[in-house]
Amino acid sequence: MHVVITGASSGVGRATALAYAREGARLVLAARSPAALDRVAASCRELGAEVRVVPADVTQPSTLDAVASAFGQIDVWVHTAAVMAYGRFEDVPAEVFNRVIETDLTGSANVARVALARFRAQGHGVLVFGGSLLGTVVTPYTSSYVTSKWGVRALVRALRLETRDASRIHVCLVSPGSVNTPIYRTAANFAGRFGQPPPPVDSPEKVAAAIVRCARHPRGTVSVGLANKVIQFGFVALPGVYDVMVGPLMRLAGLSREKVAPHHGNVFEPLPAGEPLPAGKPLPAGKSLPASHS
Repeated sequence: MHVVITGASSGVGRATALAYAREGARLVLAARSPAALDRVAASCRELGAEVRVVPADVTQPSTLDAVASAFGQIDVWVHTAAVMAYGRFEDVPAEVFNRVIETDLTGSANVARVALARFRAQGHGVLVFGGSLLGTVVTPYTSSYVTSKWGVRALVRALRLETRDASRIHVCLVSPGSVNTPIYRTAANFAGRFGQPPPPVDSPEKVAAAIVRCARHPRGTVSVGLANKVIQFGFVALPGVYDVMVGPLMRLAGLSREKVAPHHGNVFEPLPAGEPLPAGKPLPAGKSLPASHS
């Protein structure tokens, strides 16, 4: 099996790469950071997988051609690349908001355009998008991410309708709730406090397992998370109650007590390896926050 993973350098993408490596898939790993990709590739090779690393930026469509042609055939393309920004809408700089949309939504469309062209040519393929519970509900302080994930859900639905003529081509969406990944710490932040995944929190391996199952037995939408249905019910059936509660709950569980100065995180470029910024310490002019993931 030939599998492409965009966003393979950390989090759910990394866990998915390792899950497929255990199954003996031939992997193409893509993300912006060559160093991070090399670390994931090394772990996959230790499991016996054949791996090719292709640095790529989903906001630059031309970089995806090399991803698609690394092995020639693509049976499964998993797309999990995403960035995030915390802060009230009016506090998040326009260029940060726009780049989150460009990466998470337009980047998904760029991937779909390349993947579907390959699938049409070869007559089959499964495209799995990493969605989010925040593609079905809304929380404060995450407006750009919420907007993009709602857009991704609409895009996937449209693509499913438009590929009904091809019975061996499938477009799927796997939408987790809170997952223990680096995105909360590497996100741009204008909220004054680091983000954190509110409970209940799932592991990236659990989401990766759902992605692998979905690719093997394609389903339109897969939800991962015990609380997802309850939260979605409240959002739809009890909007007044939801709107009153979601702000305080987000400040209590979705933002940590750890203070941080405004920064762009990894929105514009990958972060260098290093220790997280000490709580409350201002960032040097022109600098971004170091990565906190391993």
